[in-house]
Amino acid sequence: MTGRVTLATVAAHAGVSVATASRALSGRGDLAPATRRRVLASARTLGFVRDPTAGGRPPGSARLLDLVLGSFHNSYSDEVTAGARSAAAAAGYDLVLTEERDSPDDDWPMRIRRRGSAGVVLGLIAPTASQLAALRDAEIPVVLMDPQAETSRGLTSVRTTDREGGVAAAAHLATRGATRFAIVVGLPAYRYGRARLEGFRAGLAVAHPDTEAVVVPADWGAAAAREGLIPLMRDLAASERLGVFACSDEMASGAYAAAAATGRRIPDDVLVVGFDDLRGARWLTPPLTTVRQPIREMAAAAVTALADAAAGAPLPPSPIVLPTRLIERGSA
Repeated sequence: MTGRVTLATVAAHAGVSVATASRALSGRGDLAPATRRRVLASARTLGFVRDPTAGGRPPGSARLLDLVLGSFHNSYSDEVTAGARSAAAAAGYDLVLTEERDSPDDDWPMRIRRRGSAGVVLGLIAPTASQLAALRDAEIPVVLMDPQAETSRGLTSVRTTDREGGVAAAAHLATRGATRFAIVVGLPAYRYGRARLEGFRAGLAVAHPDTEAVVVPADWGAAAAREGLIPLMRDLAASERLGVFACSDEMASGAYAAAAATGRRIPDDVLVVGFDDLRGARWLTPPLTTVRQPIREMAAAAVTALADAAAGAPLPPSPIVLPTRLIERGSA
């Protein structure tokens, strides 16, 4: 069937002209994203295989790798970019930074196709089925870094030991004398946040079998963490010490703000452990004890896997997992 399907057949199925279908399949021209998606869907449905000599840059023809993030204006993305750039340079590739816009008109997969990128790292975003199909149809390999969901659509992923990090945080707070416990969890409840919560509860069940942590929901930000923790800190008795595990360093900074607002001292009245070990962690007063996830190393591992794939090696079928490590500082 594939050999009998022509470009004209695809165009007719999608309800566009042959010229429009050609531009959509080659990744050229300014087309409405919906039109481009419709043409690609028709090509997949009909089993159309595009002649690689028909125009457009073939995948992998440029020594480029793309890093796609939702934002490049925070400490996390700085770490990801630094790790990915170093690994790309070591493998002889240039790194292109592509920002995903929260808009239905965002056609970043087609821009990547036009560039002929050898591979794509997707960091902390949830690509749609059509976005992945656009890359798959162009035979551009994809690696997910820190996927938000358990299911990775059959793609290779790079992640860290989130659950074990939560276990380590609970054990550390318990050994440092906390008598009450709270865990600040991020909303939405992404895969890594759920794993950190599960690990903390498991660690606390071992260290303090009769104690249950109060769960404080926050929107992965400092302000919501502050507001959620203030009532707990106000209710602390003189003999109690509150151990707070925040599922990100930013939410941990909210715990500092809550302590300041209620007259509590860190680490005398409140002990705090974060997660990430971004550069701001050591600038807090006192410096933040946190679970370090090796963000630079994770980004480098994703890029290295893509460079190896471009050289003919298969992508790992199982997740690439790098270990966390608790970094002890003054807050606990």
